[in-house]
Amino acid sequence: MATSRTVLVTGGNRGIGYAIAERMLADGHRVAVTARSGEGPAGSLTVRAEMTDAASIDAAFTEIEQQLGPVEVVVANAGITRDTLLLRMSEEDFSEVIDTNLTGTFRVVKRAAKGLLKGRFGRVILISSVVALYGSPGQINYSSSKAALVGFARSLTRELGGRGITANVIAPGFIDTDMTAVLPEQQQQQYLSSIPAGRFGDVAEIAGAVSFLAGDDAAYISGAVIPVDGGLGMGH
Repeated sequence: MATSRTVLVTGGNRGIGYAIAERMLADGHRVAVTARSGEGPAGSLTVRAEMTDAASIDAAFTEIEQQLGPVEVVVANAGITRDTLLLRMSEEDFSEVIDTNLTGTFRVVKRAAKGLLKGRFGRVILISSVVALYGSPGQINYSSSKAALVGFARSLTRELGGRGITANVIAPGFIDTDMTAVLPEQQQQQYLSSIPAGRFGDVAEIAGAVSFLAGDDAAYISGAVIPVDGGLGMGH
């Protein structure tokens, strides 16, 4: 049986985050999720937090620490999109996505870091995207925010790698979620034709990769980008 840890999944009320929280619970961990609305899966602790507000993140951590103990595994999954072509993209469209997806991750990991250092154990798992390194028209803001997570994880590895802390990136491809279901049928078919696996991914397949990185077998993996994309981007 793997060691039971205290796990935080940001944006754990739906889609990939919800599936990750479910898997972490199934693995025997104590699980908290942050959510702006809604709830995480049964058995998890749901706390309200706004990724753009350091004070709300601090309060969320304090509540988790009181109820479940210091956070040992951080899964930074919360993210937003504001898709539009560059020439139509407003400065707000750009800065809001960066503030939530990138700076939000910074706020969460910074708040977690003291506890990770004290416990001399940590797993930081950043949920990026295939478009981080593959690119996507209409997603300059989103792909920039997700590509930045690679540099984040690698710099964090160099800072804290000697303290039993790892930092890795998972880059999901096209996954069946509410967020992807709204894409036009033509666009979905176009994506499908470029995925070697010939299908979209399931949220459970992302959760499986998180489970591995959070576990004892992944102690010597850090600064890695793990693509879970059916071969679409192949890590690039």
